[in-house]
Order: sequence, then C-alpha cells, then structure tokens
Amino acid sequence: MNMSQTGVLIIAHGSSNPKWEKDIEEAVLKVNTELPVVISYLEFSEEKTIEKGIQQLESDGIKTIVSIPLFISSGSTHIDEIKYALGVIAETPVDTDLHPIEMACDIVWCEPMDDHALVMDLVSERVASLSVNPEKEVLLLVAHGSDESSFHEKWEELLQRMKQALATRFPFKQIVHGTLHPDNLRSTVARLPQETETLVLPLFLCEGYFTNKVIPNRLEGLSYHWEGKTYLPHPLVSSWIENQLEAALANDRQ
Repeated sequence: MNMSQTGVLIIAHGSSNPKWEKDIEEAVLKVNTELPVVISYLEFSEEKTIEKGIQQLESDGIKTIVSIPLFISSGSTHIDEIKYALGVIAETPVDTDLHPIEMACDIVWCEPMDDHALVMDLVSERVASLSVNPEKEVLLLVAHGSDESSFHEKWEELLQRMKQALATRFPFKQIVHGTLHPDNLRSTVARLPQETETLVLPLFLCEGYFTNKVIPNRLEGLSYHWEGKTYLPHPLVSSWIENQLEAALANDRQ
C-alpha cells in the first residue's frame, strides 16, 4: 500500500439532526493520522454520499481507500448495503437503493464497532456513570436490533458477548438486553424484579431520535434510571477509528 496514495473513508448513517453529524465530524477531526480523511453518510446527505466521498478521494490521487463503517453492530443491515455498494460483496439479501459504485481505487474494508476492546471500555464508562450500587441494580442494554433473522442473530450474539464482558467488570444483580427491532423493550423491563433499580443504557452512536423520543416513549410509565448518553461524544470513538486504520495498514504490510 502506497501511503501517499492511501485515503480514509469514514461511513456513518447520517441524520437530519445537525448535532448528530457535528458529533461525528468532531470525532473524526480528533483522529491522529496524516492520511486524507473523508466523511460520508448513507442517508440524509446529498453532498456527502459514499459515492461522492470516493470521487473526492480519487480526485486527490488516492488509489487505495480504507473504508471504516462507523456503525454499532455487524448486525445492521446497512453494513451489507455498504459492502455491496463498495464491491466488497457481489450481492446482498437486503433490499437497498444503493448500487455498486464505479471506482478505479482499491477498497480495504474494516469491520463495525461491535465489542472491540476500546468500545467495551467506552461502554463501561457509561455504565459506571449510571451505577451507584450494582449489587442491587439491573443493567438493561438497549439496542436497535433487526427484524431480519440472520441480522437478528448477529445482534443477539453481540449483545450476549457485551453482557458477558460487562459482568466481569460490574457485580450487577442481572444484566439484560432489549431491542427496538423486534420490539421487546417494554416487555423486558416489565419482567424485571420490582425491588431492584433498573439502569438503562442505549447502545447508539449519537444522541438523536431514538434516544430522545423512541426509547423514552417505549418505557413511559416504567421505573428506571437513565442518562441517555450515547457513544459520542467520547474520545475513545476517535481512538477506535485510529485502531481500525492502523490494523488495516499493518495487515497490508504483511
């Protein structure tokens, strides 16, 4: 990989909320790299699409693009859409408006955030800020999830791994999870012991519609403790991007 001809494409979902994109952009600005970095969005942006991001890098003479999907889970159907658009996979079972992008450059694909060690450190900090007496508390992880069976399995496997990792760090009475797809959040909370304090932690990248509206509405009338803090803003997101980039470059040198 010729470093002078290598660039980075950060791919995020996008949002109609300007603060959502601002959090992404601030995190990317803090990434320590001399390589050119372009942010693209899957939705809500006509100026910063994936295709335009590739075109921008190619116009600057880039021949190899390290693509880093800034997504919580490999269980997101959007991951398959993006891989299809980038030519990483030849076809996808997911319905998508994306099409394979014509490009002259090579794509180096990185995986989403999942339960990477840096991500678990970040999540643990969020948990610690919520918890007062873990032996008498139940931790509820809230994720987007998926109604597609194969992607649902990936979400479930990730959430199980995250719960196991957190159980080694915090002596909670119980750690459970709920998803918006399928919609089991309210029923999950309703089954929890009444004598315990329920802590709710959203596994979402940025504060926005889901954390401001959807989750509170699903839990309306139930007793729980919640701060609504998401992965961003947090410096470990920038550290994770750096880690993914360094790993991609190291693998290429082998």
